[in-house]
Amino acid sequence: MPHLLHIDSSIQGELSVSRSLTARAAAAWQAAHPGGTVTYRDLGAHPLPHLDSDSGRARMVPPEEHTPAQAASWELTKQLVDEVLAADTILLGLPLYNFGPPSSVKSWVDHLAAPGLSVDPATMTGMLGGRDMLVLGARGGGYAPGTPREGWDHAEPWLRHALSVTALEPRFITAEMTLADSNPRMAELKPLAAESLAAAERAIDAQWAPLAV
Repeated sequence: MPHLLHIDSSIQGELSVSRSLTARAAAAWQAAHPGGTVTYRDLGAHPLPHLDSDSGRARMVPPEEHTPAQAASWELTKQLVDEVLAADTILLGLPLYNFGPPSSVKSWVDHLAAPGLSVDPATMTGMLGGRDMLVLGARGGGYAPGTPREGWDHAEPWLRHALSVTALEPRFITAEMTLADSNPRMAELKPLAAESLAAAERAIDAQWAPLAV
């Protein structure tokens, strides 16, 4: 039975563009897979604990040597890896915060990269490949080639590189200039923002559209 892992990370609630995009994508996936099941995780509302000096070394020492804090952290990591292993498709909402990913997404990836669970410790090859991962991004400004802030989006390249150790290969659909409606200084960019959002929505709608016969 097809299974979807749907993850949001925005702190904007109903105002979030990335959440609206992942919701649209999840609905399209469910329409294409009427018998499919969904696991939902909200990193924005319920962030994972960051790795710290008490728990972080759980991925560096054998489980039989774990402290109580390391054992608890390792169990959470196993749960997160199992969520990915159970999924055929992964949807991740990725807003751009201060030119990088939300810290909650960084924590999710830090947990996910675990030797013995998602990475073969003998060969250091990833163990989570073979899944379709679609990342729905939202950027408040414009970061496309030729713009003044080209290259300032560090979330997308970081995520691609960070997940590569697990063999996950994310694909990206992104809406830009999402702050144009609320920032008076960006008022002239509203048509471009609307065009970018519409293009992202069209791309999402085409993901699981039935093939023409």
